[in-house]
Amino acid sequence: MQTAAALATDIADLMDKPKKKRAASQLKDEITAYKRRRILEEASHFFFLNGYEATTLDSVAEQLNVTKPFIYSYYKNKGELLYEICQTGIQLSLTALEEALSVEGTASEQLKIVVERVARIIIENQRYVTVYLREEKCLLPEDARRIRDLRHTFDTKLAALLEKGKRTGEFDVTHPSRTAIWVSGLLSWIALWYHEGGRWSATEVVMDAITMVQKMVQPAGAAHG
Repeated sequence: MQTAAALATDIADLMDKPKKKRAASQLKDEITAYKRRRILEEASHFFFLNGYEATTLDSVAEQLNVTKPFIYSYYKNKGELLYEICQTGIQLSLTALEEALSVEGTASEQLKIVVERVARIIIENQRYVTVYLREEKCLLPEDARRIRDLRHTFDTKLAALLEKGKRTGEFDVTHPSRTAIWVSGLLSWIALWYHEGGRWSATEVVMDAITMVQKMVQPAGAAHG
């Protein structure tokens, strides 16, 4: 007959199994995410240096010291790798924009947060953004459309913020939609000329971006915060 202590141990084990199962599942997901991220990092390195068409999955696998089937177990082909790389910058930027819009404050304050966060995202993911700007033509039509939709959503939400600032008198913009596209372009362009360890630090570039955008939208004579 089972003792009370043994029964308590069995019950504890039963109650603990779901927790262990969840922990194991979470660990597996984290390992998968890490492997996918490492593949993306190496692929983006080759796409950035050599171009998409000149890069082979064999070269990516060799750099990772794995077999090509290993890559296929996480990405079905080179085109899917390109899509994941290309959508990273805009997806992170859109998330940053939405988070900034959720912060209580004036339109000027929200715009400053948007520019600062997006500029940093572009600098931190410079290789990914540059690959997109260079290799968009190599994306499958449906993949290119999905990314354009994300960019359109970003520009639309940014235009709404500019419209808000126009109503409150904080911004002097005739066409918020067009101005949003100019702002997006200014930020994206950072990826093509910024050099880590170069003449200007990342912080200087971010602060310059804030100043440039403020000059684009604020009424003449307005102080920049």
